[in-house]
Amino acid sequence: MGLDRWNPSRRQFLTAVAGVGGAILLAPDRLRSADVDPRVEEIVSKTIAIDMHNHVQVRFVNGSADVRPAPGTGLIGEMKRSRFSAICQTWPVDSLVSKKPGDYYQHFLQGLAFEDRLLASNGMRRALNMKDLETAHTQRRPIIIQSTEGAQFLEGRLERVEEAYKRGLRHLQLLHERDDLVAPLGDVYTAAPHLGGLTAFGAQVIKECNRLGMVVDLAHGTDETVRAALKVATEPLIVSHTGLSEGGPGTVSADMQRRLIDKDVARAVAAAGGVVGVWWRLSATTGEYVASIRSMVDAVGVDHVGIGTDSDLTASYALPYTNQIWPGENGGFFRAVAGEMLNRGFAPAEIGKIGGGNFCRIFAKVTAGHA
Repeated sequence: MGLDRWNPSRRQFLTAVAGVGGAILLAPDRLRSADVDPRVEEIVSKTIAIDMHNHVQVRFVNGSADVRPAPGTGLIGEMKRSRFSAICQTWPVDSLVSKKPGDYYQHFLQGLAFEDRLLASNGMRRALNMKDLETAHTQRRPIIIQSTEGAQFLEGRLERVEEAYKRGLRHLQLLHERDDLVAPLGDVYTAAPHLGGLTAFGAQVIKECNRLGMVVDLAHGTDETVRAALKVATEPLIVSHTGLSEGGPGTVSADMQRRLIDKDVARAVAAAGGVVGVWWRLSATTGEYVASIRSMVDAVGVDHVGIGTDSDLTASYALPYTNQIWPGENGGFFRAVAGEMLNRGFAPAEIGKIGGGNFCRIFAKVTAGHA
């Protein structure tokens, strides 16, 4: 999901869920840090917990100008508080709209340089394989899995996938809200379908990601795009942040409805070994969020569900702050959710799978044998 204040569709989306946001502001704290069950602490400590979709705010500029993190951006402290071992950290390449080929490639380079400085200032690094995740978890040293939201920077040049890989990307979300200006990859759910689902170039990109050892994320793709991608891919895919289109709240805007995944499509992702991440949208409390996780588990099975918050640990102006999506929750996101899951009947092993184990299974498989 993008995080740009100049993006009209972003403003419309936030307006569409304003009613939910009001409920969130009134939501009571469900789990305070002083009341943490020791069983929850044990689960959290053992889990390589992963947020499959977390943002960093990059204010892009068209052209070659530089962008830098705000001084003192405390990413590592917020990650430790959240109790996530790693986040798939992303930025929307198309957040600043351009109709000039080359600009989105510059946004991509700006975003990577921004991340380089942010990680250096926090003493952090990128995970390139499963061993990196395991080592970071053992050392209690948070780490990121580098992602981008949207591959508009490719501009029909397949070799840029490998360029991204060499810069540390291990997670590529193919689509966001706008087409690649040169060679679109597939239809997105926030625009009228006009490409017939996945394009031939989109299929090439998926195959190249599979060859290199990069997780492919189909969030923002239409049902047709996702189904076509499943036929092309030789590795499991993820849909990092969504919710089920069936069985949700009674009043859901049309804009929100099209952002949710059809149960049959979610099952197809699971049947191919993939994982669907549950986001915070439409959840006014931790309890409602866990209920959304339960619904996804009932639909696709516990081995194919993960967490994808679509939030921001660096306290973005446009996205909710990860450690206080539901105000009053001062124990950190994953610890709060794990506690609520335990209270609602999830077994510790199930919490471990959903909290990160399922994504780790895919990450280990996709990156195995690659540098």
